[in-house]
Amino acid sequence: MRRRAQTPPAAPLPQLDGIDPVRLRLPADSPHATVGAFLEAHYAGTSGAAPMARLLAAGRVVGADGRPRRAQDPYAPGTFLWFHRELPPESPVPYAPRVLYRDAHLLVADKPHFLATTPRGSHVTQTALALLRHRLELPALSPAHRLDRLTAGLVMFSVRPEDRGAYQLLFQNRLVHKEYEAVAPLVPGLTLPRTVRSRIEKTRGVMAAAEVPGAEPNAESRIELLAHRGGLGHYRLTPHTGRTHQLRVHMNSLGAPILGDPVYPEVADPAPDDYRRPLQLLARSLSFTDPVTGLAHRFESTRALGAWTDYDAWAAGIPPEPDA
Repeated sequence: MRRRAQTPPAAPLPQLDGIDPVRLRLPADSPHATVGAFLEAHYAGTSGAAPMARLLAAGRVVGADGRPRRAQDPYAPGTFLWFHRELPPESPVPYAPRVLYRDAHLLVADKPHFLATTPRGSHVTQTALALLRHRLELPALSPAHRLDRLTAGLVMFSVRPEDRGAYQLLFQNRLVHKEYEAVAPLVPGLTLPRTVRSRIEKTRGVMAAAEVPGAEPNAESRIELLAHRGGLGHYRLTPHTGRTHQLRVHMNSLGAPILGDPVYPEVADPAPDDYRRPLQLLARSLSFTDPVTGLAHRFESTRALGAWTDYDAWAAGIPPEPDA
């Protein structure tokens, strides 16, 4: 008879700057006699070993009752520990997410360039999720989908945990109509509008996604030209699938890589705080029927693409004005 998985108790620690505490369950088959011995072995040989030793010594590792666990405390199989990781300082991104819509179930934010949607890698507290949780006092806020750190525009969040699945299914079932805008070179002789289909594969640890020639397509994008001037095109991009970097890959395959792209056609390595030339890609609109309230929604970003509104400033590397 299969045993039911143990439901973890509620976290005894509050969020810190919008970040949940780490939860660690003590395995049933550990040979260690004390909490300290287990944690030392668990983190041995990793960059987390020294920080964990400091947290334990400072009483910042707690059990379900919220009381600190000490190194000499007896090992209790199956119980949980919580702690907040030591995080390296992050430079504040000078651009903030704007809340366009909020009700009891749904929040729609207008994300700036350079701000990650969710914590990942070196971007943790400086993310849209952490900042909105902290600023709006919404600890249960969670993303319904993600937008690349370098892409600006609309991102949806569920306010309540019980609604998250319904909003995520909208994207999984392709029930959200998404439109993007981009600025890229004008390609002479390229017939638009057109639908681009290809197979895109993304290898873990490799920055760029790649198209697989001749393979069954798994990515589809509609490309339209809205206007052009001075050798540049202002494009509307409508993705019908959601592969990693899909629009950037498809524009590059047409010979029109999006301006400011540090990956396509060639991988560059700009500093994380280099705000001079934002990627000229904007998630302009989202349209869908709310699965919780039944309301028909259409949201539009209030942001603009700098290379189209003032190309000389963008080309000169003059970063956008910081938000007030």
